[in-house]
Amino acid sequence: MTQPASDDPALARLSAALGEIGKDTAKRGLPPVERWNPEHCGAIDIRIAADGTWFHNGSPIRRPKLVKLFASILRKEPDGSIVLVTPAERVRIQVDDAPFTAVEMAVEGEGEGRRLAFRTNVDDLVPADAEHPLRFADGAEGLKPYLHVRRDLWALVTRPLTYDLVEMGEERAIDGQRWFGLWAGGHFHRIAPAEAA
Repeated sequence: MTQPASDDPALARLSAALGEIGKDTAKRGLPPVERWNPEHCGAIDIRIAADGTWFHNGSPIRRPKLVKLFASILRKEPDGSIVLVTPAERVRIQVDDAPFTAVEMAVEGEGEGRRLAFRTNVDDLVPADAEHPLRFADGAEGLKPYLHVRRDLWALVTRPLTYDLVEMGEERAIDGQRWFGLWAGGHFHRIAPAEAA
C-alpha cells in the first residue's frame, strides 16, 4: 500500500518550501537552485519516467502545477544524480532517461536560417541553438535526440518529433569530416557522421 502524500514528511516539507518558491518564481522566473547548498537529506520516492510522467510512491502525480514547481527546482549534481533542491533541503530522485520531454516543435525557415522552438512536458519553451543544442544518442529503439533545457538538464525529444528532425537533415563538411545534421538557431546540430547516416 502506498503512503498518502499528506503522510510523507519529506514530501510535506518539500511541498511547503515549494509553496514559497512558487510565489517567488511567478514574479521573477526560475529559482536560483545553483546557489542553494543545503544538506543532502537522502532520496525521496519520486521518479520521472522516460515518457516524462512524474510518480510519487509509484502513483502518477496528477497535479500539473505541482509537477511544474518540482521541475523548477531540479538540479543535476556533479555525480550525475538529479535532485530537488530548496534553500533548506536537497533530495535525490530517480530519472529513467531525461528529466524533461520535448513534446511539441515549431519550425520557421529552412537551412541555415531555420529556427526551431520546443515545448516541454512542463511548458518550458526552448529554442534549439548554440546555447540549447540538440544531441543525438543511439538507443534500443533507434536514434534518441535530446535538447538542452537548462543547467545541464535535458529533454528527450518524442519519437514523432525525431522523425521530423531527421527529415530536416542534410550533409555538411565540418573540420574535414562529412556530417549528417540540421541547422537551427544559427548552429549546425550534428546527428551522425555522414557515412553512418
